[in-house]
Order: sequence, then structure tokens, then C-alpha cells
Amino acid sequence: MDTIETPRLVLHPLRAEHADEMAAVLSDPGLHTYTGGAPLTRLELRARYERLVAGPPGWRNWVVWLREEECLVGYVQATIDGRTAEVGWVIGTPWQGRGLASASAKTLVDWLMKREIDTVVAHIHPDHAASAAVAAAAGLRPTDRWQDGEVRWERTGTRHAIGIGSAAAELE
Repeated sequence: MDTIETPRLVLHPLRAEHADEMAAVLSDPGLHTYTGGAPLTRLELRARYERLVAGPPGWRNWVVWLREEECLVGYVQATIDGRTAEVGWVIGTPWQGRGLASASAKTLVDWLMKREIDTVVAHIHPDHAASAAVAAAAGLRPTDRWQDGEVRWERTGTRHAIGIGSAAAELE
């Protein structure tokens, strides 16, 4: 799995060893307001990361490294099924409000769209304005579809319109 770099951030492929630092990053119960659950202990998180790393090839997970502070600040993930990827992101509370979630999500979505992914999807709680803003910054748009009480957001590539004929060309 690739390391993805920007001038501000590095998305490192997840390793079980990241659990020690990430347990502190993800320790705020407020991070679970819209998703449910509670923060995991360092050992629980390590076991989860071991499962994720060993999971199917379509499970892609990265930790987010902030260059200026030289520390992990959150994670991004993509579950790839064919030409569709469902994405998610979490930035620890101390680093929120600085555009890191938007930068991380946009970096991930752009990377996916360059790799044979036609559609990127995120499911966002309708009251989670910050996550909706992150999705919008990554180029996703809300749809009228819902899943488990969350709105489906999508970004679709232009590959579908290519080679379909003159009607598609006229729409562009």
C-alpha cells in the first residue's frame, strides 16, 4: 500500500504499532457522538489494527502524520469494492478546526480517483456539519439516498461519460 504525501501531511499505511500513539489521539469520547461506541484502549486498538492490516486487499487504512508537529493526528480509510470506494476519516479533537480532516480526505479521494475508482462514497450523519464540510471539500456531494440513518455522499469520476457517444459529449 502506498504512502501518500502532501506538503503538510503524510498518510502512512496503517500498522499495528500505530495503536500506541493512536489510542491517545482517539481518546476523546466526543469523537463517537455520531458514530456510536467509545474510545478503545491501546490493547483493543492494537487488536483492531492487526485485524485491519490482515483484512482483505480492499481494506485500505492510513494514519495521518502532521509534518509540522511530527505526530499522528488521525486516520483515513477506504473500503474498495470493484470501482467504488467507501471512505471515512477521523482527526483527533486537539487537531480539529485546522483543515486537517479536509486536507486528509481530499488527498485520499484524489488518490483513489486516479486509481481506477469511479465512485467515492461516504455516509454522514445529517447533524454532523463538520463531516459534511469535509466531504464537500473532498468533492463529494449529498445524494437523496440514506443508509442506517446517514446521508450518502458521492463523488463520481468522468470516466462514465467517455466513449458513450455524442449525447454524453453534448452534456459536457
